[in-house]
Amino acid sequence: MIALALEFSSDRRSVAVGRGDEVLAEVLHEGTVRTPVFALITRALEQAGVSRDEVRRLVVGIGPGSYTGIRIAISTVQGWHLANGAETSAVNSLDNLALGIGPRALLAVDAQRGEFASAWAEEGQRIEPVRLRSAEELQALLATGSRIISPDSARLLTGAEPGFPSAGSALRLAARNETVPALELAPVYLRAASFVKAPVGRVIPGITDDATEPSPASPTDSVG
Repeated sequence: MIALALEFSSDRRSVAVGRGDEVLAEVLHEGTVRTPVFALITRALEQAGVSRDEVRRLVVGIGPGSYTGIRIAISTVQGWHLANGAETSAVNSLDNLALGIGPRALLAVDAQRGEFASAWAEEGQRIEPVRLRSAEELQALLATGSRIISPDSARLLTGAEPGFPSAGSALRLAARNETVPALELAPVYLRAASFVKAPVGRVIPGITDDATEPSPASPTDSVG
């Protein structure tokens, strides 16, 4: 089965085409501004020598990582699924990054607010649930000689080793994973959602209602 994988959770974004766990082609894009999604897909398909119609499985990296990049990848996969019904699969981007790990190391990805989504990995596998750690905690680990691997090492974690999840690795992982309904694909997000519900909107005659109908506003409603 021909599979197409998108991994956009870091500054090094990639698209790969494979058959089973064999990678036929992989293309990279450095940077997060204006990621040329469909140009990358076209190049990967051309290098692999397969057509769009041959793609029957879609694989997407769901993070943790760049929330915008991950949502772009997910929406692309969901749109493709709607067009031709290809099955879909999700891959945790830290599991992806762990594939190349030998000795024990902490995998860490910027989660904003001075925190990192992180997990220890060893011998190619993540060995604990992904959780948030502070930048201070990671710097303290580095100071004691712990090994940290991060796609954000150059920007935020001086002393950490650079490492990036890849679409090729996502293909290999997805070959072991069960499929996921396309509508259930969602980014890995470690913080509980919190928001304040907006108040009920006021009716402003002529603006938020039909000016030809009597306004349903109560006597206490007013503009301003």
